[in-house]
Amino acid sequence: MKKYLIKGSYNAEGIKGLMQEGGSGRKNAVEKMLADMGGKVESFYYAFGEDDVYVVVELPDDISAAAVGLRVNTAGLVKITTTVLLSPADVDEATKKNVSYRAPGG
Repeated sequence: MKKYLIKGSYNAEGIKGLMQEGGSGRKNAVEKMLADMGGKVESFYYAFGEDDVYVVVELPDDISAAAVGLRVNTAGLVKITTTVLLSPADVDEATKKNVSYRAPGG
């Protein structure tokens, strides 16, 4: 399965929901959503700063990750961004790929 970093920022209505449900309640809801899609939560943390939540997840593919992003962002209470994560082995494989590239002006 592929891994993704999901960062989320709650708006005022989303924070009200979080206050009602609690952090563990939201984590459980995310775990269920991902399990229903054949995925799982690897780690789930709340944070201070620009983003309120950081979640590392496993999902079967990019289409599933896109579906999660579309559904969550459509709800309008939390804005998420999703980043594809690469393992060290993935980067090893990428370094062995032959890429023909010309730099701008080169």
